[in-house]
Amino acid sequence: MSAAQARRTAVAAQGLAGPARRGRPTRGTLDAGVRRLGLLQLDSVNVAVRAHYAPLFSRLGPYDRDALDALAWPRTRAEGRRRTLVEYWVHEASLLPVEDWPLFRWRMRDNSARTSRWLGAALDHRPDVLDAVHDAVAQHGPLEASEVAEVLGDAGDRRARAYGGWWQRSDVKVACEHLFATGALTTGTRRGFRRAYEVPERVLPADVLAREPAREEAMRALTRHAAGALGVATEPDLRDYFRLPPGESQAAVAELVDAGELVPVEVEGWGAPAYLSPDAPRPRRVTGQALLAPFDPLIWFRARTLRLFDFHYRIGIYTPAEKRTHGYYVFPFLLDGRLVARVDLKADRVAGVLRVPGAFLEGGRDHPGEARVADALAAELATMAGWLGLEGVVVEGGDLAPALSQAVKAQADNVGGWT
Repeated sequence: MSAAQARRTAVAAQGLAGPARRGRPTRGTLDAGVRRLGLLQLDSVNVAVRAHYAPLFSRLGPYDRDALDALAWPRTRAEGRRRTLVEYWVHEASLLPVEDWPLFRWRMRDNSARTSRWLGAALDHRPDVLDAVHDAVAQHGPLEASEVAEVLGDAGDRRARAYGGWWQRSDVKVACEHLFATGALTTGTRRGFRRAYEVPERVLPADVLAREPAREEAMRALTRHAAGALGVATEPDLRDYFRLPPGESQAAVAELVDAGELVPVEVEGWGAPAYLSPDAPRPRRVTGQALLAPFDPLIWFRARTLRLFDFHYRIGIYTPAEKRTHGYYVFPFLLDGRLVARVDLKADRVAGVLRVPGAFLEGGRDHPGEARVADALAAELATMAGWLGLEGVVVEGGDLAPALSQAVKAQADNVGGWT
């Protein structure tokens, strides 16, 4: 495959090979979007929009975020019966289809065998803290960690509680997270993005809970999922998608190749063996535009992003301010299958505007040009601002700022004063 063919294949596999769908996405459309990607990464940063909301916006256009929440964190009994997503450690903390939860039982077992220094300290304070936390959630869940601490404090030794003994909140939180990592607890709902823990029996269907796939079977299934989501990939690309152990990932790739479920290919300039999903679309041309959040599956593995797009990308939130080159929360801009710009974004909810502290043009061969990028980006920023309930876009800096400001103003004039 040529480098261009591989890039188009990767973009198409991620559902980004054409314009966003028209019309308001339905619950079924959102569910299908998650299944295509395999997961949505969660992150607490809310500078522009929370990480798990952005990938579906990039692919489907404006949608009701409450509808996505209802798939994962139902607030009513009726919504709970229609839950299709659940949380676990997948790439990082992620939402994944409910039926895929058992594919990570191997990780839950691995986590059960580990005792972190934080858990060790909690067990030193109270050896039965794990059982106590689990029982509290089983009796009263869904509960946030602070609510678990209150339940245990009310039920425990008042003298120990008064002196900050057994039921320190930090110990309870550590216990909650350990039980979550081992699959003994899951997330029942979220409140203000705070996790409320619940026992899996009240969250997952009985047939899902009953599934116990063998470790090797799970590795093959997850590698197969990753291949479908990536289109064409190296073994480390496939491994990173669900953070699989290297040796087991390599074995799973070899087994899928033998079974004809992965096709070995050479990709121009990659310098490593690659594997093509037989079902991957291989378009001759891709179109459309999308703002990609830092945790979007197309770009989250930075080595792959560099290889696919010749685009060196590091997220600014983990970089000291004086060392940031493009800003704090930078969205790469995808236009017709290429990453052509970087946009630092901030949703100023008090002022009611989407701020662009920095907008920067990429160079490179076959670049569409500043005017084309500015016009397309202005349109996408306007759509995002409207989706977030903001009333305008304010461009503040960066080498693309003059052209982008002009495009934003022209668009505002066309729609009757929107700025």
